[in-house]
Amino acid sequence: MRTLDEWLSWQETLHPEEIELGLERIRRVATRLNILSPEPKVVTVAGTNGKGSSIAILESIALAAGLRVGVYTSPHLLRYNERIRVNGKIVTDDLLCDSFEVVDEARQQESITYFEFGTLAALEIFRRQPLDLIVLEVGLGGRLDAVNIIDADVALLTTVDLDHQSWLGESREEIGREKAGIFRSGRAAVIGDFDIPLTVSDYARTVGVPLFKIGRDFCFVTDESGWSWRGSSDREIYHLPFPALYGEIQVQNSAAVLEVIEQLGWMDKIGEEKIAEGLSQSALMGRFQTIQHAPEVIVDVSHNPQAARTVAENLASTATDGKTIAVVAMLKDKELKVVIEALSPEIDQWMVAGLDVARGASSSEIEKVVVSTVGDSGVDSFETVQLAFESAIGLADSGDRIIVFGSFYTVAAVLDLQ
Repeated sequence: MRTLDEWLSWQETLHPEEIELGLERIRRVATRLNILSPEPKVVTVAGTNGKGSSIAILESIALAAGLRVGVYTSPHLLRYNERIRVNGKIVTDDLLCDSFEVVDEARQQESITYFEFGTLAALEIFRRQPLDLIVLEVGLGGRLDAVNIIDADVALLTTVDLDHQSWLGESREEIGREKAGIFRSGRAAVIGDFDIPLTVSDYARTVGVPLFKIGRDFCFVTDESGWSWRGSSDREIYHLPFPALYGEIQVQNSAAVLEVIEQLGWMDKIGEEKIAEGLSQSALMGRFQTIQHAPEVIVDVSHNPQAARTVAENLASTATDGKTIAVVAMLKDKELKVVIEALSPEIDQWMVAGLDVARGASSSEIEKVVVSTVGDSGVDSFETVQLAFESAIGLADSGDRIIVFGSFYTVAAVLDLQ
């Protein structure tokens, strides 16, 4: 029997390409596994940003209401097992290995990618469980992503912005069309972005998808003590608590999640009390997460312009009397300059680091971008994230704060030190 690490190492070598978009190969294996038509309700979530947070909020509300929930997300931060949760708990190594064995047998001679293997394993695990709801996170794009072999009962498109342009297109319009590929004729699609590209609406109209847009079909209002929501059916919920996940954007994400619940027909089943409870208990690693105090250390997996602007807004809304020190490492195919520019008004000191992974930018590459943006004062360069973070801790006074961002790898490296 292979261990989990052995399975994962083998999967990385199984297919000649790390990413190969397309559904034919994975659909053939899924057909042999008999997993293409799950009995539970299915929500598929796509979007440039906000997918993980929205899923965490939906999962938390459903669990608070006593529903049985399977969740598949990616990537993971510390352990592969984080990708698959059943009733709020990550799956065990043994369950994963058992499922990998089943998938491998069904695969026969089919060559599938690492992500496709994990997607099939998640769906195979969910088939074994008595579930009410399955929530699937798109890995890349939507139309040709592995999770799109499943016809979702409700699709959620959180946001559309620039990321993964080499795969999805150079404009928001092209990217939006790819993400809209998770929509299904006659089934609801919820849009959580106020400024959705026209290509999304055009595609929905062409294939007969009822579209529910934030700001048009459902909306929210905030005040100092909480927020209120009005859904597409004119249902109103008042005095909701802010979600436990930090930032104004999380209320926007929560509003879209409530519309998803509305479209599932579960609003009465769940009830306002459990919605409030779920919002208050929602949690997700690496999303403006405070992991230490004095000095405060915040970690965020943001790695594209839209996410960087959100982090900058969060930093501005929680101003500190001390310095704000950034620890940043990114992948070289990201828009480094735009991300740095978005955050530069909130940062006093930069600790840049290299990432020793495929597509990782070197410390000198990131340093060059930072210096060209903010000047060479207050910029230090390190070989690794660990060294950059340790230096930041040594430099920081108790009233300062450290923001770690740039990629899942960057945040994972710091969480590993805790």
